[in-house]
Amino acid sequence: MNILFIGDIFASGGRGMVAEHLNKLISEYKIDLSIANAENSAGGFGITPLIAEELLALGLDVLTGGNHSFDKREIHDYLDRQTRLLRPANYPNGLPGSGVYMATARNGVPYAVLNLQGRAQMSTIDCPFRKADELLAALDPSIKIRIFDFHAELTSEKVAMGWYLDGRATAMIGTHTHIPTADQRILPGGLAYQTDAGMTGPYDSVIGVDKEIILRRFLTGLGGRMEAARHGVELHGAVIEADESTGKAISIRRIRCIK
Repeated sequence: MNILFIGDIFASGGRGMVAEHLNKLISEYKIDLSIANAENSAGGFGITPLIAEELLALGLDVLTGGNHSFDKREIHDYLDRQTRLLRPANYPNGLPGSGVYMATARNGVPYAVLNLQGRAQMSTIDCPFRKADELLAALDPSIKIRIFDFHAELTSEKVAMGWYLDGRATAMIGTHTHIPTADQRILPGGLAYQTDAGMTGPYDSVIGVDKEIILRRFLTGLGGRMEAARHGVELHGAVIEADESTGKAISIRRIRCIK
């Protein structure tokens, strides 16, 4: 089966690229399951219920999150109602939402999407490695297709998680840094790996934000309101081919669409 993973959707420009290219990608690559990280889809910071519904209506099957998942107050109650919108599973117990979604893909194959967040140079939350063990132990063994979004800052933590999940999951795609990496590969145990899928949003920017605002911050040390950039919009992600009988990945390729 073929799985599409779209990197961090950033603001209206990123949403527009998904609207423009998603159906073409699904058709071209014969996609059975489409996933996107959407934690920055509302102006670059957080996600709203309306935007989540719009993205799902476009044809995305699952939306994943990260450190901005809870930015918008109105999303809190919605997370418990819309199970196709995930937030990292290793946030403390008692928060709304879930970090796991299980369903059946377009080709009739059961799958699980799992969302974790790193701790290195990020918020102090529960250990993602031990949480991964917990989540995998709870899965029905008949669910062979297991896709992880690991939302983390450090390359080293993402690489470590890839090795930790190898042989137990189909793919681990990193998100958060908004810079696509050229290290896609299949690990020995059959895990499709990429350190970061990149951003679906404006690349004429500093990781999505108006570059003049960020340059001013670096030059002066003064803060200021962050605003999403508008130009150089691109879609980045990966397509994974997997053996549905074993859950092992066969191939992974980077994708890039330019406006």
